[in-house]
Amino acid sequence: MAQSFQQSFLPVLERISEEIEALAGRGRPADYIPALAAVDPNRFGMAVAELDGTVYGVGEWQQPFSTQSVTKVFTLALALSREGEELWEHVGREPSGNPFNSLVQLEYEHGIPRNPFINAGALVVTDRLHRLTGDASGSLRDFLRAESANPDLDFDRDVAASETAHGDRNAALAHFMASYGNITTPVPTLLREYFRQCAIEASCADLAVATGFLARHGIRADGSRLLTRSQAKQVNAVMMTCGTYDAAGDFAYRVGLPGKSGVGGAIIAVVPGRCTLCVWSPGLDDRGNSVAGVAALDRFTTITGLSVF
Repeated sequence: MAQSFQQSFLPVLERISEEIEALAGRGRPADYIPALAAVDPNRFGMAVAELDGTVYGVGEWQQPFSTQSVTKVFTLALALSREGEELWEHVGREPSGNPFNSLVQLEYEHGIPRNPFINAGALVVTDRLHRLTGDASGSLRDFLRAESANPDLDFDRDVAASETAHGDRNAALAHFMASYGNITTPVPTLLREYFRQCAIEASCADLAVATGFLARHGIRADGSRLLTRSQAKQVNAVMMTCGTYDAAGDFAYRVGLPGKSGVGGAIIAVVPGRCTLCVWSPGLDDRGNSVAGVAALDRFTTITGLSVF
């Protein structure tokens, strides 16, 4: 299988890498998190993993980086696997149409965030997972280590500290939802867990392989089932409609895959039943998505014809 993968996908990745190298205007790193602001926006890596975990890549595909909101997918999957449909009583499944850190909708929607991938929704999901496990960030790290087969995957404590020092808006979101009874973990504890989850360092290879359970319809790397087939469909659907902040429609139009971006410059994407991808380039557009990352995934689905449409 590895040989057929290399023959079918590696030349595509090499072609994409050459095209991305010539891409002008790659955006700028997230400057509101000081620990991320100094990263070179022209860095680039991309990896594709088959269902058996075989992975190939180009560029800096084995270079660890700050995963940021990409980890929200895995936290959602872990919470959903434990709590089931009850989770959706606390967080919605609709696009927000607003920036990822907006407070606008929470008041007139009674403290229920629109979806699990905006900051408010991710705080709720982290709260639910922490109630169920007693260690939301540790559970997430252990899961990613197991699925990626990288026991060294860990938190970047400098990034976590940087986010904590500049986390007033997330604190406001958490306190506001707590006032509606939709957050039960003490807010300082919840923020610590949330910032730690966002500060996990991983590579394109790690994340492409770790995302494989969504392409395998809920089956983990060891063959056990994390999600039902229906739950895996739910996660992929919410990624498609809400995974790239308030640019999800444009991402679906250009790429045609369920995807989740993070302001560290990474995007993961899923081709159900076939493969998973991760691309990283820190230069962001004005909606917080990697400019080169979106372009690379656009080229991948255009060249291969692999999309959900």
